[in-house]
This record gives sequence, structure tokens and C-alpha cells, in this order.
Amino acid sequence: MRGASSRTRTRVERTPGGRRLVVSRRISAPAAAAWDVLVSVADWPDWGPSVSGVRGVDGGIEAGSRGEVRVAGVWVPFSIETCDDESRRWTWRVAGVPATGHRVDPVGPERCSVSFEVPVLAGPYAAVCAVALRRIERLAKRRARG
Repeated sequence: MRGASSRTRTRVERTPGGRRLVVSRRISAPAAAAWDVLVSVADWPDWGPSVSGVRGVDGGIEAGSRGEVRVAGVWVPFSIETCDDESRRWTWRVAGVPATGHRVDPVGPERCSVSFEVPVLAGPYAAVCAVALRRIERLAKRRARG
């Protein structure tokens, strides 16, 4: 199934977190640049349509990081469950509930695929993910240019 862009795809996959709706986009930026955008909390409000702020974590995330995200004007606690720089995948819980997984897969030296792993019951959130992926592409391209 195609998303809002011909480069955005939505499909059901078995992930390390179980069966998920995976929304992905191939972008013209190195995997390292896209990963940096995903793990840098300062960038979250720039790419996450529902996130207007982050507090409690400075810099990048790692497994066990805890903080709060501001969503719809309310501060909500989050915890990073997994964060693996080698496989470029991280997962989190928001308000104690398993939430979206995030991953970056290299496609070549200057291209990668960025994916969100969404719980199947949260299918409508795929539209929000498609917007986020376009924003991540813009930020990763900028980061790659220096």
C-alpha cells in the first residue's frame, strides 16, 4: 500500500516487537544522518507532528532514558525500551504503553529507509508517521550537508 508519497510505504510486518504496521520512506541521505535525527531529542519537535517539546533528556537517547514529551499541550512520561546504534533501531513506551518503534536501514552509501513500527491497533497513526518521515528526510539531508 502506498502512502502520501510514492516513496512512503505502509505494510504489515513481523518486527522484534511483534506484528506491526510499518510505515517507511526511502530518503536521499546517509543512514547515519537519519539515525542522528531520530535519536537526538532536540530534533523530535521538528519532525514529530504530535510532539511540541521534550524534557528530561539532553542530547541523544539510549536504552533506559526517561523523560517527558509534550503532546497536545500535556507533558507525558516516556521511557526508551531499546536503542541499538548498530542495528539503528529504538523503541519506547509513552505513558507506560508500548509505542512506535523507529529504525533506519541503509540502502546505499547516500540513501536509506526510515521506518516507524506502529501497533496494528493504532493504524490511523500511520498518516502522522508519513508526515514525520517527510520531515525526517528534510532534516537528514540538511544534517548530511553539514
